[in-house]
Amino acid sequence: MEPRKDRQWVDAAGNPVGALIDGVELRRAVVQSDERGSLCEIFDPRWGFHATPLTYVYQFTIRPGKVKGWHVHKLHHDRIFLSQGVLKVVLWDGRPESPTRGLVNEIYRSQEQRDLMLIPIGVFHAHQNVGSVDALCISMPTTAYQHADPDVYRLPLDNDVIPYKFEQRLGW
Repeated sequence: MEPRKDRQWVDAAGNPVGALIDGVELRRAVVQSDERGSLCEIFDPRWGFHATPLTYVYQFTIRPGKVKGWHVHKLHHDRIFLSQGVLKVVLWDGRPESPTRGLVNEIYRSQEQRDLMLIPIGVFHAHQNVGSVDALCISMPTTAYQHADPDVYRLPLDNDVIPYKFEQRLGW
């Protein structure tokens, strides 16, 4: 068997090189550290990252090796900050009117390069913890959660709609 050459995943600055699904945004965070600890800004409306004001904030975790998803929202955008851990976020654009309809993005996020991610309305997403500790995320959706009428639509991980299959990788 002939070894397979790696494809380019990031540029020299560490930014992903593949095309993102239309409307998906990533904003790298800056961590300030000293002998006392660290400080990391999560969201500031002055950045112009997303015009919708903060209306609701919650935290969620994902245990090592586990996947949360597939789900999509019809009424709100997700803004998710990764604070701790290592995640693989998989996005699928099923929006009929989108210029990137059918595109799948696989985006790795980690606490070493924290970021804020915007996932637009209509884009299916799943998060897999590919690290060794609980992943910790701060979610700031553009509308508050409606307990009696949740804006969450789910598909099983193994389905015939999204052209992506999660697999266990043993390394390289």
